[in-house]
Amino acid sequence: MTSNQANNDARIAIFYEHPEWFKPMFAELNRRGIAYDEQLAFAHQYDPEERSNPYSLIVNRMSPSAFTRGHIHAIRYSLEYLAYLKDIGANVMNGYDAYQYEYSKARQIHLLHNLGIRYPRTRVINHVSQMIDAAKGLIYPIVVKPNIGGSGAGIQLFESASELESAVADEAIELGIDHVALVQEYLPARGNSIVRVEVLNGKFLYAIRLHLDQAAPSFNLCPADYCKPTLDESSKGNADGVSGRNLLVEGYTPTRGVIENVLRIAHGAHIEVGGVEYLVNDRDGRAYYYDVNAMSNFVADAPNVIGFNPFTRLVDHILRLAGIVE
Repeated sequence: MTSNQANNDARIAIFYEHPEWFKPMFAELNRRGIAYDEQLAFAHQYDPEERSNPYSLIVNRMSPSAFTRGHIHAIRYSLEYLAYLKDIGANVMNGYDAYQYEYSKARQIHLLHNLGIRYPRTRVINHVSQMIDAAKGLIYPIVVKPNIGGSGAGIQLFESASELESAVADEAIELGIDHVALVQEYLPARGNSIVRVEVLNGKFLYAIRLHLDQAAPSFNLCPADYCKPTLDESSKGNADGVSGRNLLVEGYTPTRGVIENVLRIAHGAHIEVGGVEYLVNDRDGRAYYYDVNAMSNFVADAPNVIGFNPFTRLVDHILRLAGIVE
């Protein structure tokens, strides 16, 4: 643990892993003179006999994409640490219940199903040998998504059954770190774009429309700076122009129905700050929701893209949760 503007009565801790994503949040806390401690997930430990917590708030900003940065060991550990914090009654923003949905794409599908919210047809498997059978009845192209991921890491696209069968035969498919994966229809996005809706404290914060690259499809749609994972080429690029893709990201206003669905999803996933992605299926003109992010990154160059700095509002919320301001 390291401390910034540390004093003996620091009231906020930030639990995180990525070295760059949260610099704007730290900068805003520093600008206001707010003391906080940094808890690096990959270097963290706790004593289960300690049943009190020194912080009025712990902000969980841990991402399952940590395995792309050599911190695979911190992912499951974070689930256990957050379970411990819940058990002792600590005040945690995006705590254990939210992290379970961030941690598992299968659990996200369960939530969407239970809420009656439309999502791409999906099968959940636990071995590559199940993949061909699981894909039967699905419309190609399909994608295979590791259950634990982030920033598009490990997602593979298959245009046909023969292409999938060849990949299985060649043992060219990895299911991810927990050996669970989603076999899911890859829907054609109307307007060649998807929408990411961000929420904060049960309210709509903003939405952005991200345009896709038809020539070189990427599943890393993280809109923030420093989103490019380093694991392999299956997760190349990002959608903010910083990485050189130069694809358009624009502010967007979804329909009231979409916003209501997103807020229901966030509530069901216990997410205080996060994002939900959806697309309009060009086959039927309906919205399909496919990704729930408790560890959501705000869009780069936000003042120009959406007209305000969302980190200011996030820090406002953090200070309220911590009891520093009312």
